Amino acid sequence: MIERLGRAAATVALGMAVMLTVTTGSAAAFGSLPPANPHLGPLGTATMHGDAESSDATPFAGPGTGNVDSDFRELAAACPTILQGADGMPQALCTKVIDRAPKVFLLDPANGRPLASLDLAKGSLLGGVYAYLDNHDRMVTVDGSGQLLRIGHRQAGGDWQVFIESRNDIAQAVSGHCGGGDCDAVSSVMADFAGRVWFATDNAAAGFLDPATGIARSIVLGPGEKVANSISTAPEGVAITTTHALYLVDVDSSGNPQVLWREAYDRGPARKPGQLSWGSGATPTYFGPGSGTEYLAITDNAVPKVNLLVFDTTTGNRVCSVPTVAGTENSPIGSGNSLFIASTYGYPYPAVPEGAGPSEPANAKFTGGIVRVDVTGSGCQVKWTNDALSAAVPRLSVADGKIYTVTRHTLIPTGSVGVTDSFRYAVIDAATGRIEKEKVIGATAIHNTLQMVGTISPDRTLYQGTMTGLFRIAPR
Repeated sequence: MIERLGRAAATVALGMAVMLTVTTGSAAAFGSLPPANPHLGPLGTATMHGDAESSDATPFAGPGTGNVDSDFRELAAACPTILQGADGMPQALCTKVIDRAPKVFLLDPANGRPLASLDLAKGSLLGGVYAYLDNHDRMVTVDGSGQLLRIGHRQAGGDWQVFIESRNDIAQAVSGHCGGGDCDAVSSVMADFAGRVWFATDNAAAGFLDPATGIARSIVLGPGEKVANSISTAPEGVAITTTHALYLVDVDSSGNPQVLWREAYDRGPARKPGQLSWGSGATPTYFGPGSGTEYLAITDNAVPKVNLLVFDTTTGNRVCSVPTVAGTENSPIGSGNSLFIASTYGYPYPAVPEGAGPSEPANAKFTGGIVRVDVTGSGCQVKWTNDALSAAVPRLSVADGKIYTVTRHTLIPTGSVGVTDSFRYAVIDAATGRIEKEKVIGATAIHNTLQMVGTISPDRTLYQGTMTGLFRIAPR
């Protein structure tokens, strides 16, 4: 979330069960998972990036390299956030194309069709993008009125309903620093390991709602900085990437937010084509072969290639860095001591968010590519690169050792001056980088996955948001 799936959704709108128990560090086909946050829904399906730590890894096997069925659901909305609770019911937070307001859909797990929906108040573009499921299967997000919502669902008289179960007004903590009103807005929310609901704003305020008291508190991280990605939480604290620096934030002895450390990065001379803001495109990723959170990773915006930056979570000291791809809007996948970075350089978004600024260069060809980097005693070591044209934030399955994404291929038909794009379900071997399968699932603008994230459910179904709806891809 784009990796910024979230952003991708925003861009879009601008342009027009069986549950498994998985323990941290358990044996798996690839790597390990970070610790489960007890205040979230199931590991792998409770957040846009899978978990509180934004690993973009899942304990569930994907649809695989065999035959799959792909069904597209047109919803007249871009759907960057598709989650699934312990009750097995998929939920999608989408941005309507017609007015760019958020809308929640409850989906039928058997076919992906909407069973019920709920319109929310319009706020900032990212306000209707980032959300999570709590441990009661409620979607938690902030709407345009500055209210933190817990959205439930139920079946009554044979019909499903989506409804607001509770709300807390956090408007003062969100915009009090700049005079109130709509001078600022929430861009992302996430629960910490103590149950507080943390948020970051467009203008780099960070704070939390204490559910025990109903009181919200916040601080401004850096004047002139912006937050354009989701935030991540771990036992060590809350990680936030701004357009200038990576922060680790926690609560001080007085119960107020405090910055534990700040590490600036090279934000480059300007936004690159294929990015939606000037700065890092990465939601911070916690990872590590031990606790699963000993490291934090982001990408910078250096020229000619962005660097993968790895930090010690406790101290903020840089562990290592290495050049990877020309540019990216996506968060790294993190599992064990491995990271995977997908290029979005030159991705042809139909529009960019207001205030994104011009890119340098103005245009570039989307050439794709994914890089795997392992963190070892010798530093950051590139293990493989490939030329996958990933058009979505990839998801790693630690159960089957595969990376799942959607690729975009531009085709010029023989004897025609028209250019068409095909979107293909793709499976990549995480150990080698080899592209093992690609299958066309769509070939029109409505199938554009806009660098949005896919979510894999326990029954091996992949849900993938697009510009106007979502795909449901399942093994045959």
